[in-house]
Amino acid sequence: MLGDISRIHKEGINRVSTRSLLKAAGFTDKEIANPFIGIACSWTDAFPGHNHLDELAGSAAKGVYAAGGTPMIFNTIAICDGYCGSTDGAKYSLPSRELICDSIESIAVAHGFDAMVFVCSCDKIVPGMLMAAARLDLPSIFVAGGPMLPGKVNGRTESLATIHKAVGRLQMGEITEKDFREIEDGAMPGCGSCAGLYTANSMCCLTEALGLALPGNGTIPAVYAARQRLAKESGEQIMYLWQHDIRPGRIVDRKAIDNAMALDMLMGCSTNTQLHLMALAHELHIPLSLADFEECSKRTPNICRLSPAGPYYISDLYQAGGVSAVINQAVKHGFMYGDALTVSGCSLAQTVEQARVLDPQVIRPCDDPYSEQGGLRILRGNLAPEGAIVKASAVNGNMRSYTGKARVFDSEQAARKAVLDRELKDGDVMVIRYEGPKGGPGMQEMARLITLVESSGYGESIPLITDGRFSGITRGASIGHISPEAAAGGPIALLQDGDIISFDIDAGLLEVRLSDAELAERRQKWHCPPPKVTGGWLERYARLVSSASQGAVLK
Repeated sequence: MLGDISRIHKEGINRVSTRSLLKAAGFTDKEIANPFIGIACSWTDAFPGHNHLDELAGSAAKGVYAAGGTPMIFNTIAICDGYCGSTDGAKYSLPSRELICDSIESIAVAHGFDAMVFVCSCDKIVPGMLMAAARLDLPSIFVAGGPMLPGKVNGRTESLATIHKAVGRLQMGEITEKDFREIEDGAMPGCGSCAGLYTANSMCCLTEALGLALPGNGTIPAVYAARQRLAKESGEQIMYLWQHDIRPGRIVDRKAIDNAMALDMLMGCSTNTQLHLMALAHELHIPLSLADFEECSKRTPNICRLSPAGPYYISDLYQAGGVSAVINQAVKHGFMYGDALTVSGCSLAQTVEQARVLDPQVIRPCDDPYSEQGGLRILRGNLAPEGAIVKASAVNGNMRSYTGKARVFDSEQAARKAVLDRELKDGDVMVIRYEGPKGGPGMQEMARLITLVESSGYGESIPLITDGRFSGITRGASIGHISPEAAAGGPIALLQDGDIISFDIDAGLLEVRLSDAELAERRQKWHCPPPKVTGGWLERYARLVSSASQGAVLK
């Protein structure tokens, strides 16, 4: 029955100490009698994606109070990839997804919450909370922190996608140190998740397609008052979900997962979404494979080109009609299931029926797309038997098919040194291995390396393939998640400098020109190098984590 969870904790003479503890925390008898609504919040003042989430959690709590519930706010950890990128700290980012999920499960069950509001932002935090919502299967709703606005510096639009390029521009004498400092000061003007369609905003947009958030969750800018109103409305709505016992298990079925994959392809989201949707499906015991992403990409057009794939930002998408306008069009053209249930209490089609495309340059018509196939592509071949992934919408035409000689590096740091020392040349294919879930460990993002390559005069002429992963800000032929990874003995571990590598993004191929016999001979001589980390949480993670092709979930 409704409310039974918290009643077990607070009712009866044997629970007098619990009630006394609650009163010591300031709760009244009436508040104790109401349903307990946990508000999981990833607030931290360490970086802009999260430093305003305490206010949003407070607004959500007001909505809960207004609708007759008792909110209880608690915090989770939050790591910023942009902050720790290309350091050992970056190894902890993807693994933190599992810690976030586990910690929320622990608090929600231990404290007997009846329903959950998830206030979150950024790359691994949103997925970790989605996994927790699936695992707990309590009535749940998501409130994102919202996107940052792009900066304006001397008449130029700047953001995380462009700020790294300022390093190369400074080194090449294109800008002065004063210009450089002005970009540093103004590229990111305030709170919110970084302004383009990177992993953070990709995942926040996908919460709408999954049916777990109200319209606007993915696109209302962080600094707009509409974001605070959305948080209050979500706090009120969680009480409706509780009263009607509408849980994630009823909302996130196979149709919802397919809807999220379709929106992924329509918008050209971050490649990291593959890892996170698979991890969510794993929690729900819904079979999901790279083949599903492959098929979805083939049948779904790409109608948005947001930064880094194009000139538009999430704030532009908001002004153009938001995710709701994309979904409305997709449902009408048969690319998404309109009858899927959402936290609005209505079907997805009903939830977005009033949405309209207000700028066809930002949201192209489904019958006049940028590409007939989706924004992400799955590649396969003898170099990636289990698959690899690329953000195809951000790859220029001249790099969609390529053949070159391997330059092999056993870590991102070694590759970075080669770029700085200008050891690469046209015709090379940069191969970075032992950076997968096990080998990294933690599969750290390589966004800074990509921007370093671009800003060092190579432009997008040097493709990169890796068993690691990239940020959503990646442009060019950056092929990641090669599976099996090197540390698991995948073919990428057998490559040598000078091997001929070829890929064709449109055909979905990634191969090395070596015979099966030669690969087998090299395998006989291969020995996995010693682990990079031999203590703490990451050592445990490396032992337990699955392949990227399975979502890098813990076994």
